[in-house]
Amino acid sequence: MIDRKEQIINYFKSGLKDNKNFKIGIEHEKFLFNNQNNKRVDYSKIKEMFSALLEFGWKPILEKKNIIGLNKGGKNITLEPGNQIELSGEKLNHIHEACAESQDYLFELKQVTKKLNINIVSAGFDPISKLDEVPNNPKQRYKLMTKDMPLGGKLSLDMMYRTCGTQLNIDYESEIDFVKKFRVVNSIVPISISLFSNSSIVEKKKSNYLSYRSKVWQNTARGGLPKLFFEDLNFEKYADFIMKFPILFIQNKENYISGKNYTFEDFMKQKINEINNRLPTVNDLSTHLSTIFTENRLKKYIELRSMDTCGWDCLCAGPAFYVGILYGNLDEVYEIITKWDKDKIINAYLEAPQKGFNTQLMGKDLHYWASTFLDLSKKGLENRDILNKNQKNETLFLNHLQRLIDNKTTNAEQMINKFSKNEDLSELYDE
Repeated sequence: MIDRKEQIINYFKSGLKDNKNFKIGIEHEKFLFNNQNNKRVDYSKIKEMFSALLEFGWKPILEKKNIIGLNKGGKNITLEPGNQIELSGEKLNHIHEACAESQDYLFELKQVTKKLNINIVSAGFDPISKLDEVPNNPKQRYKLMTKDMPLGGKLSLDMMYRTCGTQLNIDYESEIDFVKKFRVVNSIVPISISLFSNSSIVEKKKSNYLSYRSKVWQNTARGGLPKLFFEDLNFEKYADFIMKFPILFIQNKENYISGKNYTFEDFMKQKINEINNRLPTVNDLSTHLSTIFTENRLKKYIELRSMDTCGWDCLCAGPAFYVGILYGNLDEVYEIITKWDKDKIINAYLEAPQKGFNTQLMGKDLHYWASTFLDLSKKGLENRDILNKNQKNETLFLNHLQRLIDNKTTNAEQMINKFSKNEDLSELYDE
């Protein structure tokens, strides 16, 4: 049971790893559409799909007899509020392994979706559906979230039902290493938004945003980029931050109750009557940490959350970009970002969803900074020098990003060009 701040600090310390044992965990979400009518799939279709995936060795995850996900080894497929599906991969050693895992998943998914007449869309925001057209599912927590989330951010339901992202989980070897990495990943969020933007079409029209997903997340309850994140934020300060943070929901046996009137500190002080004033468990802490929707967050690792979902051809590019910086070239990057002004970073963060590479940061545009950091990442991956069976190192996964930089264009602009030719919805589906 958790009743002291030190226990939370120790939870973060329990994530410390020797740098030789650093792992990479990738999570990516996808939209699913019925081929016949271009509508998002409902829960009955999800059940069919999950049932078909069992043939590939996946095991069902149940909640009150409803199937809500699958697992296989250290991998999970989970169900998001609008029936988006998310793969949470295993903790792997390098990008070659992580990319192979995604390709295996893609192979299985394609077999099943083809059989069931389902189309996959790899985009940061649903390009077709209106909010009231998106079906839901029986996961209990989402009923509470649908009710409570809009109270704190006007686009919270869009976040839940109409966005998809790619997340990356990164390790740290010490508290100092965490502080540096966290400062870096928060400082380069504007670059990440511009480089990985892939959500320009909304309700079959150009949205005037390159990353409408990022715009939505900026207007979501419990999200954003707090100024606190640009300080040297150690474990104790992060513990203070999450203790003062409201609870989203509490799991009480098989049921979920709203936590909107309480902070985690209230929980620790046994002030929640609805659950007989019990103390939080480690599981309650873990749930709380995963329901803070900032652009990056701390668990027993750092979770990076500012990339739009992109197509299978660039799926490994984002993780490779960050691994090169954070595992291969941290000090050089840290040296650059410590000279930046946090108000200018936050301003660039707010402008980047719409202006993309044209956004200004510290007297340069984000195209300049994206190019600079891509070179620094490349150098970091070369430093790591981890080879595949063809003797190629991890820099090969940056080729997609290099093309974007060279052409001064983004996945979002490519989506606009493709779709705008004849406004054919099939152009939005994965091949």
